[in-house]
Amino acid sequence: MNVELRQVHDSDLPVFFRQMNDPESLSMAAFTPQDPADRAAFDTRWSRMRSSPDVVVRTVLADGDVVGSAGVYGVPGEREVTYWVDRAYWGKGIATQALRALLTEVPERPLYARAASDNVGSLRVLEKCGFRVTAAARGYAPARGAEIDETVLILGG
Repeated sequence: MNVELRQVHDSDLPVFFRQMNDPESLSMAAFTPQDPADRAAFDTRWSRMRSSPDVVVRTVLADGDVVGSAGVYGVPGEREVTYWVDRAYWGKGIATQALRALLTEVPERPLYARAASDNVGSLRVLEKCGFRVTAAARGYAPARGAEIDETVLILGG
């Protein structure tokens, strides 16, 4: 599959909203907005991200179809990566290709990442892209309604 990143278009937002409301995806991501079905909060969050000079956010395309998003956010020295790929496209290498493209576009280091410790797929994507585990933590995961184990990773530094 040909994977590319591009600027986020307004027409991508309904796709992202649908993706973010898939129950299995939410559970796997774990650290999600408190109420992912709140469209007004979703729109506010995306408006803020798209207008912030401190956030790089991109649409992930696979063979021309919108399949997710990827971004970098946070203050210098503490910036984190994030990505979301539609569940229908899991296991096809798309997240890895998208994250590699994002890391090329955003060369600053260090970059951090966090994932639910049982999210083996996401941890594998991060490690394939050069991230290394640095810590274990616990945090409240809204999508699971509980405190869970979290893995903290770093790239470069």
